[in-house]
Amino acid sequence: MGIWLFIDANINEQSELINKDNLMKLVVTADLHGSYSTWLTIKDMLKPEDSLAVAGDLFGTRYPRLGEFDYQPERILKEISELKNPFYFVYGNCDSKVFSSGYKDSLVFDFMGFRIFIHHGDKYLRQIPPEILPEDVNLVIQGHTHVFSLEKKVYIRNPDNNSKITFLNPGSLAYPRTPFYTYAVVDSNGINIIDIKTATSLKSISTI
Repeated sequence: MGIWLFIDANINEQSELINKDNLMKLVVTADLHGSYSTWLTIKDMLKPEDSLAVAGDLFGTRYPRLGEFDYQPERILKEISELKNPFYFVYGNCDSKVFSSGYKDSLVFDFMGFRIFIHHGDKYLRQIPPEILPEDVNLVIQGHTHVFSLEKKVYIRNPDNNSKITFLNPGSLAYPRTPFYTYAVVDSNGINIIDIKTATSLKSISTI
């Protein structure tokens, strides 16, 4: 079955971002499409204890932006191999598996009490089949739309089996389809979608 139902998520709209520099965090991004300057911006956010998750279209090598100085997927790929932080990446529809081999279309990992399912979203943008989504997942991360979103939903696998799952799309820092250049942070306090230009939280869910 695999049906989503919206629920009251206690989601906060735009607010001043609390300084969380002392917290270990998962930085979440997507849809860089080979932008090297955006990659450097993301790398600069990371402290040694932090992790990074990229929900696809990091390299954009299936549809290269040839002639653009900032389009440097080779440099990004090299620097990923040197990255010391835990790194979670899944292919997007614009990523060539030949260019960046060894990754997957979806991935499950744990962080700060979240069981996370990450995929790009081009294959299952609205409905994720039950056979794809593990039962213990409580956070789904995807990209593809270049539009940030943060929602809590009830996922109905069948009439006798449903669960509450948070759905996160970090938007895009490189090519957003809204006025906001956004990324997300997951830490022990919850989840924030952040506008990088103003350093404000546009949406958040608290876990405390």
